[in-house]
Amino acid sequence: MFGLVDGNNFYASVERSFNPRLRGQPVVILSSGDGCAIARSNEAKALGVRMGQPIHEIDPSIRKQLRCLSANFGLYGDISGRIVSILRDLFPAVEVYSIDESFVTFDGIPEGERERVAREARARILQWTGIPCCVGIGPTKTLAKLSNKRAKSTAHGVVTTLPLSPALDAYPVEDVWGVGRKLTARLGAEGILTAGDLVRADPETLRTRYGVTLARTQRELQGELCTDLQDEEPERQQIIVSRTFGKDVTSLDDLQQAVATFTQRACEKLRARSLMAGGVWVWLNTNAFKPGMPQYHPSKAFNLIAPTSDTREVLMVAQGLVRAMFRGEDQYRYKKAGVGLLDLTHGDHQQADLFAQIDPRSKSLMEVMDRANAKFGRGSMGFASAAWRARDNKLAKPSWSVKREALSPAYTTRWDQLVKAR
Repeated sequence: MFGLVDGNNFYASVERSFNPRLRGQPVVILSSGDGCAIARSNEAKALGVRMGQPIHEIDPSIRKQLRCLSANFGLYGDISGRIVSILRDLFPAVEVYSIDESFVTFDGIPEGERERVAREARARILQWTGIPCCVGIGPTKTLAKLSNKRAKSTAHGVVTTLPLSPALDAYPVEDVWGVGRKLTARLGAEGILTAGDLVRADPETLRTRYGVTLARTQRELQGELCTDLQDEEPERQQIIVSRTFGKDVTSLDDLQQAVATFTQRACEKLRARSLMAGGVWVWLNTNAFKPGMPQYHPSKAFNLIAPTSDTREVLMVAQGLVRAMFRGEDQYRYKKAGVGLLDLTHGDHQQADLFAQIDPRSKSLMEVMDRANAKFGRGSMGFASAAWRARDNKLAKPSWSVKREALSPAYTTRWDQLVKAR
């Protein structure tokens, strides 16, 4: 049996757990650049705020009722990690599906104890982190996901759904994991309106018309296990860091500084997974939502002579690619840039190159930098070409820095921003 543990309105709930004044108020979490709603409390949903809706499109009379906050992903990730550690203490295996969702197994837990253990997990998470959760239980992941959706409308927050359950006939097919809006319209035209209808549909017809993915979903709803738990993160094929600028960038210096900052972060992620990159990809974008302005969307990639995780080597390549793509001061106004690390391989599985000049100090230098940033906080040590500043330096942020005007404190990762008890 599987369980799906899902934090209710996770981003908003994290903000509320540290700021009780937000409880009972319509809270909206904004995307990078404070542009769109990426999370909403139940109160905000009741006011009609849609997922992904640009904040400027919301009626002013409604907008003034909202408490809009910039996304604090560092805080959300830290709380997510704490929730996963609680789950690992209670369940035999855990698969972190997303920042707010985790699949668990009940292997070795007696049937009569499953819901009790699920309620215990829910209570611990609420007491230790302040995040309300629901738990869905089922013999497959799809049924566990369906159960979790049903659990959100209950007071106890724990629901089990078995194959052939009458509840499937009341569950909209559009809410079934993996169906989506486009498939919902096509299925509805054929009279498949609920999960129960999907279970009873002809398998061969379903496979022929809609492909193997929907056929697999049908089998999972019927109780046939098609996807098992993945308790290890799948191998990364690439690492990407990109940002939308707080204001348009026109100068080469600002553009290179931004790309250098993204490169440094991408290389940190690379080393954290003990990987090395064989290629570097950089792209620049002007604002496609302003068609009256000149548009330019260049992209270039470069294959490295030998795979590396040294930020210095990747920086030299990334900066060269920016120079090659840049077109004249004030000719274009850049709104976004990104860096991708490609052809990833494990650091201990490398084919040596006879002609590659590898700095023997590279590994030690990167380890020192990573340890310093881990101990004293991200940004404690960095490269001059990036937007790095000493922590106590009061210099202004770069002009291109992401707009985050309503950012909450780093309650759990900065000593100077810890919650003060009065």
